[in-house]
Amino acid sequence: MNSLQRNKVNKLIKLIVTAILEEVDEEICVINKKKLGIRKWINRRNYLGGTNCLLKESALEDPNEYLNSLRMSESCVNFLLMKIQSTIQRKDTLLRSAIPAITKLQAVLYFLATGCSLRTLTHIFRLGKSTISEFIIEVCEAIYEALKEFIKVPTTAGWNAIENGFRNQWNFPGCCGALDGKHFVMKAPPDSGSLYYNYKGTNSIVLMAVVDHNYCFSYIDVGCNGRVSDGGVFRNCSLYQELENGVLPEGYVLVGDNAFPLKEYLLKPYPGNRLTLQQKIFNYRLSRARRIVENGFGILAARFRVFEKPMPFSPEKIVTIVKTCCALHNWLRRTKLQNKQYEYTVDTEDFETGTVVSGNWRNEPQPLGMQPLPASLSNRSSQRSTDRRDRYAQYFVGSGSVPWQTRMIH
Repeated sequence: MNSLQRNKVNKLIKLIVTAILEEVDEEICVINKKKLGIRKWINRRNYLGGTNCLLKESALEDPNEYLNSLRMSESCVNFLLMKIQSTIQRKDTLLRSAIPAITKLQAVLYFLATGCSLRTLTHIFRLGKSTISEFIIEVCEAIYEALKEFIKVPTTAGWNAIENGFRNQWNFPGCCGALDGKHFVMKAPPDSGSLYYNYKGTNSIVLMAVVDHNYCFSYIDVGCNGRVSDGGVFRNCSLYQELENGVLPEGYVLVGDNAFPLKEYLLKPYPGNRLTLQQKIFNYRLSRARRIVENGFGILAARFRVFEKPMPFSPEKIVTIVKTCCALHNWLRRTKLQNKQYEYTVDTEDFETGTVVSGNWRNEPQPLGMQPLPASLSNRSSQRSTDRRDRYAQYFVGSGSVPWQTRMIH
């Protein structure tokens, strides 16, 4: 190889090396820009995100607005954070800092309280939409696991305490709770056909619940598909089997409306309009006790606006969200951390005028994502079930009468 050829080869090698170095420098610049962008996003989240800006300001200057945003006081949020922080907090890595547990908790509580879109949460908390979608169910599961002691099936002593509450507060001895169910509307899952299609023409899953004398859920069964109609919803839930197997103490009953069959353990109103005075009084006394579950569901829907419209999640995720909201509802009613002045009021009766005074939860918009069960078409009931209802009716016009009952039915 002569000198001319060597010069050409050296120039070619120099050009190749220069091009490679320029490409490497360009990639390094891109990586640095991306890192800078991540840092800027994290800095914006720290200073402009909902946790350190909007909610922090509300907690200091307007606690009532803070409660309206998350449906609980700051002390409740901090207590809940302490219970689940170890479960939902991730470790920092070399590439990025983990999202703080308080931010994840507040984002989920804000979503449950307002029912806003994930896009809105992205703007408020400066988090990615896909990131929020991933941790919503994770945080809900952690909350339910931490609070499930507030929604467990009562023991014999627990049933007795509930019966004592209905006896003293609602003048209905032997009652262990009010039973009802709701359809929670959702967008039709892919390839589901008519599996979740209900009588209202929407797609839903069903929550069946027993509510105690203090408007708390003492038993819940959620997940039955909305296609099952009438009494089939009740027969297909786990509660039915529990009641058939004697989960209630001997001689105790639940109260329900016309969506349920008449059973020895489940009382429902006398049907029709042409009723005797005794039957009218029984229906009034039963509706007075059954109003508890209506108020319980009403407070749940007013507190958690996520049920205000159909939910765009899979049935499995909706089951988790519903269970979490029920557990939060019970905990907030029982905890001493929550200021009682922020609690929703319930229906009361004016015995002088014979009218019912509505609770303030009825002032909230009617939730389109929560629908009642249809009335049952089954009129079959055993003679023993009919006899038990008749004995209650006789008791309510006899030794168990209350002074105002005749005035309330007219």
